[in-house]
Amino acid sequence: MSSCKKGSDQNPMNDSFLPMQIGNYWWMSASSYTEIQDTLHINGKLYYKFYSLIGGDAMSTTYLRIDEQNKLIEAYLDQPLKTYTRADFNAKIGDRFFTLGDQTVNDYQVTVVAKSNSEMIFEFDMVYHPNLNGNTFKVGYLKGKGWAEKWKKIKINGLVYEN
Repeated sequence: MSSCKKGSDQNPMNDSFLPMQIGNYWWMSASSYTEIQDTLHINGKLYYKFYSLIGGDAMSTTYLRIDEQNKLIEAYLDQPLKTYTRADFNAKIGDRFFTLGDQTVNDYQVTVVAKSNSEMIFEFDMVYHPNLNGNTFKVGYLKGKGWAEKWKKIKINGLVYEN
C-alpha cells in the first residue's frame, strides 16, 4: 500500500500483520470490502467480528484473533471449541503448520513461502483431499496494513491509507 497517506506509519498499534480494532476496514468498492464491526468472546477468548461484502451480494462474517503465540486464529459461534489457524506470524520461511490439525479433507497444510520485516506470504494446500491436493493458493499480509491485496482504501486504527 502506498501513496496518499493520512496520518503516520509510526503508530505502535500498527506492528501487527493484521491490526485489529473496531472500525478498521479494507475497501475495494462499496460492494466489496471487509470491516471489523465488533468484538465478542468465544470459549472465553476475545475475538473480532470481521464482516465482508463480496461483489455486492455475498456476505461473510468471520471471528478472528491473534493469540499469545502470534497465530491468527478463527473461531466459530456454532462450534466454540473448534478453531482454525490461518497464519503463524512467528513462523520462518519453510515452516509448516495445519489449519485444523485433524487430518480431514478440510485441513490445509500451510507453508511460509516468504517473510520480511514488512510482509509474510503463506501457501495453502489441501494435502488430505483426494482431488484438490496440489492446487495451492497464497495469502499475504503486510505489517501494519493487513491483507496484501490491491485495496483502494484501508483504515487502520483511525488512520486512512489510500492507493
